[in-house]
Amino acid sequence: MREGTLLMKRSVVLLALLALVVTACGSLPGLGSGLKIGMVTDIGQLEDKSFNEFSWKGVQDGARAVGGTATNIVTKDTADYKQNIQQFIDQKYDVIVTVGFLIGTDTLNAAKANPTVQFFGVDQFVADPAPANYQGLLFAENQAGYLAGIVAANITKSNKIGAVGGRSDVPPVVAYIAGYTAAAKAEKPNIQVLVNYTEDFNAPDKGEASAKTMIGQGADVIFQVAGLTGAGALRAACNAKVYGIGVDVDQYLSLPDAKACIITSAEKKLQIATAEAIKRFKDKGKQGGNFFNDAKNGGVAASEIRNLTPVPAGLQDKLNKALEDMKSGKLNPPTK
Repeated sequence: MREGTLLMKRSVVLLALLALVVTACGSLPGLGSGLKIGMVTDIGQLEDKSFNEFSWKGVQDGARAVGGTATNIVTKDTADYKQNIQQFIDQKYDVIVTVGFLIGTDTLNAAKANPTVQFFGVDQFVADPAPANYQGLLFAENQAGYLAGIVAANITKSNKIGAVGGRSDVPPVVAYIAGYTAAAKAEKPNIQVLVNYTEDFNAPDKGEASAKTMIGQGADVIFQVAGLTGAGALRAACNAKVYGIGVDVDQYLSLPDAKACIITSAEKKLQIATAEAIKRFKDKGKQGGNFFNDAKNGGVAASEIRNLTPVPAGLQDKLNKALEDMKSGKLNPPTK
């Protein structure tokens, strides 16, 4: 009886010590440490105040929700996509999230070659026949851009507005600007929309120069769709005391040095979409095909209107109606 009591006491002590170790380290290998989740960024910086950064925030949110761990690799050059993905494969990661249209081909090839790994591709359309372990996370950028265009058309005084784009071969960038242009012309048929593609996502000086040119031509609203390049465009707008419109996330919050002139942002809910994808995999297993984030499921929006006193009469009503019409399918903005 005494030996049994001693054995029980020792077990309690060992369990207490184990609890202390787990608390200190977060998790122990082989003791329910959870999924290993890796994210490969698009070219540019992780802290781009936009696309890479908020996809990464979502990956971290998803990892926490499923009790997993998250790591990222920052891509410096498009030639590095394949090897960056392979690093996570070699390290036996369970889920790999890749960011951006340009990395899509390498993600598809990796998914085909590694059927036990789940791949999610942000802004990547997965065509049939699609691997069962590769899901594209797509957004209706044309819808978000349309909302931004309504705002721009209703606040311009010069009847000239601008859009600074990143690479012209990236469909989401083109879709944002197509929606923006369509909405502006629907609001004011004689409005002039100036568009310039810088062909770069990581050059604030190019964005600033592009915006300055448009402002010199009379544009008094600048919409950026170019990552860090676009951050330069917004700073140029603020310096010239004209209006700026952000992209992907609420850039009034993510770009504090440009918040004085940012009116709204054309948002796609990157953080929510990536987190929810990871949770879907944990709950339901392999995810394939495409998951669309649009007005119907709250995947796109216009950020809160700021820096306008007063807000033009009827503007919020126009935004609400456009959103409802897109939800119902009555309104389908162009994508190019």
